[in-house]
Amino acid sequence: MTPSTAYSRDLGDELRRLRETCTGLKGHELAKKLGWDPSKVSTIEHGKARASEIDLIQYLSMCGKDIDYVVDFKQRYQYAFDEYIVQVSDNLRTVAMAESTATAITSYSPQSVPGLLQTPKYADGHFRMTGMVTEERIPTLVQFRTDRQAILRRYNRPTCVFFVHENALRLQIGDSRIMEDQYVRLLFDAHAIRIVPADAPVVASSCALWEFDKARPVVYSETELTNVYVQDPGAIARTRLLFDRLDQVALSAEQSRSRLAEYVGQPREEPYDAGPHLA
Repeated sequence: MTPSTAYSRDLGDELRRLRETCTGLKGHELAKKLGWDPSKVSTIEHGKARASEIDLIQYLSMCGKDIDYVVDFKQRYQYAFDEYIVQVSDNLRTVAMAESTATAITSYSPQSVPGLLQTPKYADGHFRMTGMVTEERIPTLVQFRTDRQAILRRYNRPTCVFFVHENALRLQIGDSRIMEDQYVRLLFDAHAIRIVPADAPVVASSCALWEFDKARPVVYSETELTNVYVQDPGAIARTRLLFDRLDQVALSAEQSRSRLAEYVGQPREEPYDAGPHLA
């Protein structure tokens, strides 16, 4: 059986939602109508097995979907089980679902505070600073980023380690009050934060490693243009080497908490001055 991916599980969940909202049928009831074994519906909806083109047509037709919907879904589904998946950055479902089902999240953020730890005003300022998001889109993106953070408040929250480069803390987003609130927010999760000092000998781009109970790990990387999901074993091994390296050069959790505390309450230059600012 082809291993599931973050995207196959996302699209499988999309099928499940369609079944529930469009037919009101339980999985075994839909299977009976389709003449399928009940386990077939379950494995497809959990993204564990690749559905054939005929399977998708039968399933979506039972949900009342027209040919245009079927064609669109098939186009997305054909890449669902690839080891490398690239999406436009506007696609937000896959990342949210992957984070919500992960048992462990390890990330590295060299240029900005990790999205899971951003305050709404910091997130708003960050999107504005990129210059690549339209004004009307920003509130939706900020709300989505804020909603994702609910996983950190769950009783069974994933085990998280956030490696944050000191340059990300020094870059001023918005005004001094926004930065002050952001530093305070980071202190709430300081037990999970490892600060990488500005002079640490490491060069790497941002990435995250999601690990799951019953699925292969996923390496995730995002830019302003794309989201990339990788399940290639070699890429996962290299990512683990990166995090081993970061573990060696980063401050300990206790040292990181002390460093964060130094940022809180210190005077900062006014916003809109040229260049990044030291907090």
